[in-house]
Amino acid sequence: MSHRPIQTLLNANEEWAQSVVKDTPDFFSRSATCQNPKILWIGCSDSRVPESIITASKPGDIFVHRNVANQFHLHDDSALSVLSFAIKDVGVEHVVLVGHTNCGGAMACMEAAKVAATNPSASTPLTRWLSPLTALVRSLDLSACSANEALNKVVEANIIKQVDNICKSEPITTAWADPHAKKVTVHGWMYDLAEGRIKELVVRDSQA
Repeated sequence: MSHRPIQTLLNANEEWAQSVVKDTPDFFSRSATCQNPKILWIGCSDSRVPESIITASKPGDIFVHRNVANQFHLHDDSALSVLSFAIKDVGVEHVVLVGHTNCGGAMACMEAAKVAATNPSASTPLTRWLSPLTALVRSLDLSACSANEALNKVVEANIIKQVDNICKSEPITTAWADPHAKKVTVHGWMYDLAEGRIKELVVRDSQA
């Protein structure tokens, strides 16, 4: 097994840290004391969608939670704890749910949806995690779509569904019900891998 990829990362980190200190000597000392991002990014684990890079952001700008196929399950304590902490303690003002084109998780769910009956013996952590998205795929009419059109339709429907879930979650409903709480807006974005551009699909706030 080659350790070269790891050493490459460590070397790159050393060069990056030195360049930051050269440009902004007190950056890390200030960063170590607190964080005050205004945005929580809930995105896909896909390596091609690094939130800081595609938005030209710096450390401290974005609070982050990522998982396969950018899901937000209402029974997922990991996602709920991140959202709650982001709103109550970090003080974020915007929650962005970000999906992307050519999503491997969405592709897997499209394949799974073609199976008439689920084989319990084939259950894995990944299939269980993606089962709500597979159910969403089954609910869509994709018969008249090309393969690429169908995938984009699934990705967009998934983004809107996860935004709906976020808006139903306790951290958001509590924040929206409190007239004294900081206003929080929920956004649904789609990132185009082929163009490097983000498109906003939906925006929700306490007035919606």
